[in-house]
Amino acid sequence: MARPSLLLLLLVSACAALAIADDDPMARSAALAVADDDPMTRRAALAVADDDPMARRAALVVAEDDPMVRRAALSVADDDPMVRRAALAVADDDPMVRRFERWMGKHGRAYTDAGEKQRRLEVYRKNVELIEEFNSGGHSYTLTDNKFADLTNEEFRAKVLGLGAPGRAGRRAPRREDFAPVAMPGKETENDNSTVPKEVDWRKKGAVVAVKNQGGCGSCWAFAAVAAMEGLNYIKKGQLVSLSEQELVDCDAEAVGCAGGFMSWAYEFVMDNHGLTTEASYPYLGVNGVCQTAKLNETTVSIAGYQNVTANSEPDLLRAAAKQPVSVAVDAGGFVWQLYGGGVFSGPCTAGVNHGVTVVGYGETSTDTGDEGSGKYWIIKNSWGAEWGEAGYMLLQRDAGIPAGLCGVALLASYPVM
Repeated sequence: MARPSLLLLLLVSACAALAIADDDPMARSAALAVADDDPMTRRAALAVADDDPMARRAALVVAEDDPMVRRAALSVADDDPMVRRAALAVADDDPMVRRFERWMGKHGRAYTDAGEKQRRLEVYRKNVELIEEFNSGGHSYTLTDNKFADLTNEEFRAKVLGLGAPGRAGRRAPRREDFAPVAMPGKETENDNSTVPKEVDWRKKGAVVAVKNQGGCGSCWAFAAVAAMEGLNYIKKGQLVSLSEQELVDCDAEAVGCAGGFMSWAYEFVMDNHGLTTEASYPYLGVNGVCQTAKLNETTVSIAGYQNVTANSEPDLLRAAAKQPVSVAVDAGGFVWQLYGGGVFSGPCTAGVNHGVTVVGYGETSTDTGDEGSGKYWIIKNSWGAEWGEAGYMLLQRDAGIPAGLCGVALLASYPVM
């Protein structure tokens, strides 16, 4: 029972030694040197050595066996290149630090200061632990340390989810009853899919523009609707043109730009405006801007209207997706969406939809994946850049035995018509 008291005494002694050595850098260095046998004292010494490069260097020397001290050393070493080099040298036996440095280089990540970098390292460390634990479970898909791996799940959700915000003009959100049964082309009986192809991939047919990136703007609703309109324009006119999401973010007065909206609002804006201009003419900025009214007359692609797919009906969604890309809403808020790496996604997720994406086809794996459900899937085009998922796409399990579809994919599906 005497050991805690001794540690406290050493800690107080080290702090006192450094405090009275305020005018003598050599004394501070010596204080660090005599702390060699006690990790707690070394940590305290390092903490008060922030204003003395020599003391910090000495702290790194005695920190070889203490990961906590090494991390602290890195955080206080921001303004001293020699200390940074030494910190990297003594961190050589911490694989996570080296992995994080490689990850930062790959994704071009830079932080405002060493303290923020240290915080992000710890978030990254926890996410990697989640990834490794999940991937050891034999699921139908894998997770990876993608570009969102230094974000907590709360930060991730705040950054990229933008479906469902109330409109500026008080416009109500689409309701499920709006998605009542409709006469779907080729529909003979409730679950008759005998007339649709076994698989469709609109990417291979040339109807899908390259994956885009919404950035930190909650404009998923605009990207989901635009991808569906780009696909329809190609199918009807043979022209694959990248259209402007920024025009919708800036000019659709019913939505709230980066704070959210619905795909149906995007379609209605294009109908009322008699078209939408190109991305080249009105490029994406990822922030709310002032509407460039002169661009509203540059109507490159127009639509006659849009059609809601019957809610809670994956068979109807299948028939629609066989004919063109379809905008859908999903629950993408879980860490498994955040860190998705590839494979047929089988959950967990809910029917509480919060993100807009586009179904650009469907298919099934050659073999069943086992007890997680069928190998059938939707091809989901996301708007988080090509660094996420399977080059920007997800394979989402289809026919999972859930009325709303996995992640609510069959709740609020809609597509434009010409």
